[in-house]
Amino acid sequence: MAPPTSLSSHERTRVEDYLNDKIQIPADLESLNSLLSSLRAQQELQRKQLTDAREALSNATKASNDHAEATRKRAEAFAAEQADIDQRLKAITQSETSDEAVRRLEKSMERLQRLEISKGYVGLLKEAEELSKKALSVISSDPRAALQPYSQLRNIVVSLKEAQPAAEGAAPHLIDYTERLASALREQLKNFFGDQLQKTLTSLKWPTRELNITDKLLDQWRQDVELLIDLQTPELPHRDALSISQKSEPPCLFPLDVMVHSLGLRFKYHFSGDKPTNRLDKPEYFLSHILDLINQFGGFFTSYFQPILDEKAQSAGVSLEWNFYNALHAFINALMPMLREKVDLFLPQVSDYPQLLSHFIHELMKFDNEIRETWNYLPDPYSDGNWKGMTGEVLAKQGWYDRWLQVEKDFALARYKDIIETADGGEIDYDGVELTATKPTKSAIRVNDLLETITERYQPLSSFSQKLRFLIDIQITIFDQFHERLHSALEAYLAMTSTLGRTVRGADGQASVEDVAGLERLCRVFGSAEYLEKKMEDWSNDVFFVELWSELQERVRQGGKNVAGSMTVAEVAARTSPAVNGASSPQTSSDGALFDETASAYRRLRQRSESIITSTLISNITAALKPYSRVATWATLSVPSAGSATSPLSLSSDLAHAMRTLSSQLDFLSKALGVAPLRRVSRQLLLSIQTYIWDHVLTRNTFSTAGANQLVSDVEQICSVVDNTLGVAGYPGGSLLIMKKLNEGLRLLNLTPSVAESGDGAGNESSAGLGLWDVEKRLFKDNESARAVLVELEIDALTEAEARSVLGHRVEVGS
Repeated sequence: MAPPTSLSSHERTRVEDYLNDKIQIPADLESLNSLLSSLRAQQELQRKQLTDAREALSNATKASNDHAEATRKRAEAFAAEQADIDQRLKAITQSETSDEAVRRLEKSMERLQRLEISKGYVGLLKEAEELSKKALSVISSDPRAALQPYSQLRNIVVSLKEAQPAAEGAAPHLIDYTERLASALREQLKNFFGDQLQKTLTSLKWPTRELNITDKLLDQWRQDVELLIDLQTPELPHRDALSISQKSEPPCLFPLDVMVHSLGLRFKYHFSGDKPTNRLDKPEYFLSHILDLINQFGGFFTSYFQPILDEKAQSAGVSLEWNFYNALHAFINALMPMLREKVDLFLPQVSDYPQLLSHFIHELMKFDNEIRETWNYLPDPYSDGNWKGMTGEVLAKQGWYDRWLQVEKDFALARYKDIIETADGGEIDYDGVELTATKPTKSAIRVNDLLETITERYQPLSSFSQKLRFLIDIQITIFDQFHERLHSALEAYLAMTSTLGRTVRGADGQASVEDVAGLERLCRVFGSAEYLEKKMEDWSNDVFFVELWSELQERVRQGGKNVAGSMTVAEVAARTSPAVNGASSPQTSSDGALFDETASAYRRLRQRSESIITSTLISNITAALKPYSRVATWATLSVPSAGSATSPLSLSSDLAHAMRTLSSQLDFLSKALGVAPLRRVSRQLLLSIQTYIWDHVLTRNTFSTAGANQLVSDVEQICSVVDNTLGVAGYPGGSLLIMKKLNEGLRLLNLTPSVAESGDGAGNESSAGLGLWDVEKRLFKDNESARAVLVELEIDALTEAEARSVLGHRVEVGS
């Protein structure tokens, strides 16, 4: 089918594509009628849509034209009206142009607006003055009625102040005037109510010990007190009971101002001028007077004033009830201004006198502690910590802490200097500690007493920083100075006993340090170091220092460069404990104490001095044993006669000097050292004696039976002297247990032929019933046989080679 020729080329293409799509096979011609019907329906629908679109376009065009015509008419009307207004403005303002007329009209409107504002200001001033006059007019006849106009006037002042920022600081003179008017009315009301209360107090005979308390006077007193509280309530500080960020104290209540006034006059009378009670060296006089006032009148306020406060707290609301928390505390709070005034006058007078300043601060701390503990005084009931006290105000707020700290430091260092310069300070104090403890010097005990006294003096401080600085600047400083003194004494001893020192001084100088006097010098250092080290350990477990340490760690964890005044964390750690540096990490162990660093220094000094004591004692004893090591008659000694065979052998003459040296030096050490260090020193001594006799006597000589018996007897007597001298500090089982190797070697050396071996009844058999020759045969046979025979002899400290060597030093075996 050919497309119509009236169509465009594009339309013809589309028609052709459509027909080709719908009619592809002869069978599609049968549906031609339905296809034509569908096309006619679509054509009709499109024709209808086109008609609707033309109608909508016609309506929209008509509406647009109508709107444009209406807008044009309104513009013409506005222009006509504007021209009329301009003409009128020109006529009214007598101006030639409309712009000039507008400017003149605006100025007139501004003047009119200022007039309206001025009218409002005048009305407000009139209202304020009327409220003031109204309050004053009824104050005498109905005092409570005077509170309402005052409250309204105060609300006006508050409203003006609150509105001023939004008004960009407008009307400052109005605010100032109304505020002065309200303040003047407040003072007039306060004075009138105060005078009324004072009259009532006079009738009550306040303040005397015998008050004239009647129901009528109490009712009148209550009315007067309530008037003053109601007058003050609007200006009392508000606080949210859940707030912890605010830190303030409630002001003194008006009625208490009146009641304390007469007490203040009495206070000034006694503690000012040239009165005998006003003494710079007796600050406890006026401090005790304050305490007496609280004791004397505290019961009155608790009984009669507290119920009033309870009622006011209920009616005032949560944000104001903290002002009415405790009547007794409110009374103490009212007494504080007179005390502050006295302290402010007193401090400059004593500041140049260290003793007076120190005494005053400590009396002030005692006063604070009495207030805090006896009456649990806490001006702010929502405060987390304790009351800082008057001492806190003086030292922190007024800046007297550094001056007082320097005074206390000077006193402490002067006392320390007196201690170390005392003639008997270097003597060992045998009675100052328990009998079984190491004996310190008298100066060490006195230094500790001084440090404990210092703790008592600064312990009442409420400021953490102040306490920590006191600890570091004074106590640890004295610890360090005394440590340096002990260290210098130890170094001086070492220099004296050095080879060069001996050469310079000669033989006489050597002898002076090798006897008990040398050990005594060492024990002074050791005993003092151990004593103060233990004291620091005790202090580290004391509640006061534990709390101080815990707070230090908490402050470090919270961050901040400084933790105690200007001292950084690193500086504090260097003077107290390295654990401070790790406190900022929650994973770090909290182990540590304030005296870790200082105690470590004393511990190192103690350990070093103990080591020198041990080496000195060993050196002295081994030097005394040298003549004994040169004895060469062990092999030629004969068996005692039959009559004296059972009697104990006498000590070798060459050992007498060593025994005297051993006895005297151990006797001194047993008195000077505690049980634990004495055991450590004596153990090392016995081991060195064992080594010396083994190396210089046993293994360098040959022994007959008598010689072996003599050596055994000598060693037993050495151990006996040690055991007897040590006493309770000795070892269970005796010193022979320490010298086990030597003891077993001597048992082996002292073997004699058994009965079967000798053929007679003479000789000493071993505990296992083995004789010399039997043991010799098995010991030298082979290692297995040697180990077996040593087990039978209960010898386990000697090797097979050592046992053969010992037995080989018997004359009989060697020959």
